[in-house]
Amino acid sequence: MDRDSEGRRAFLKGAVAGGAAAVTTVLPATAAAQAAAARGAASAPTTAAGYVFLTPDEAAFIEAVVDHMIPADAFTPKGTDLGLHVYIDRALASGWGKGARLYMQGPWKQGTPNQGYQLPMTPSELYRAAIPAANAACVKAYGRTFDRVTPEQREAFLLGMQQGKVTLENGPPVRTFFGMLYNNVMEGMFSDPIYGGNRDKAGWKLVNFPGVIATNQQNMDKFRDRKMPTNPLGIADIS
Repeated sequence: MDRDSEGRRAFLKGAVAGGAAAVTTVLPATAAAQAAAARGAASAPTTAAGYVFLTPDEAAFIEAVVDHMIPADAFTPKGTDLGLHVYIDRALASGWGKGARLYMQGPWKQGTPNQGYQLPMTPSELYRAAIPAANAACVKAYGRTFDRVTPEQREAFLLGMQQGKVTLENGPPVRTFFGMLYNNVMEGMFSDPIYGGNRDKAGWKLVNFPGVIATNQQNMDKFRDRKMPTNPLGIADIS
């Protein structure tokens, strides 16, 4: 693994705490307006080829993100080869993306970090509002959209998002978006391949996880002090 890959993987480790905490960012005064604008923009989007939710510009942004967070190296292929962009696209088009289990009636008052997600926006609305704002911030900083900047600039920009140093003008709170984006990348990396990510179970093989059999208490006990199998099983394998 070269130095560049090591650096990017170090970014993943360093972003865990910030990403997990970022989704608790409190509600800004303009969030309701942002949600309304996102709904309007989402009325008739033109999706990218092969996608069910993401537009071409959104797809380019997500593909660049997943390939930077999960670079090809001696351990795994790059993020798009693992299908992480597919996982995120399907998730945003699903009931989760539409906020099927979110309380969306308000009142939308400023909360505290320990109260969790506070925005009047579904996950799909959050992405739809945040990605163009992130690209605009990237153009302002580097003269190009995120998918067209250098790896070093991508690294700096993502770290700036994680740390709240990037401002998404006319967009949602940057750390809220980064937290959800980072969590979705990790979900795609380690979820069952049936959901589009973790292609060829590369994520499971990376951490030596046996797949769905790990839900069986007998198997958990069996491999508690031993190496797990290297041929993990997914839902499709036992259906």
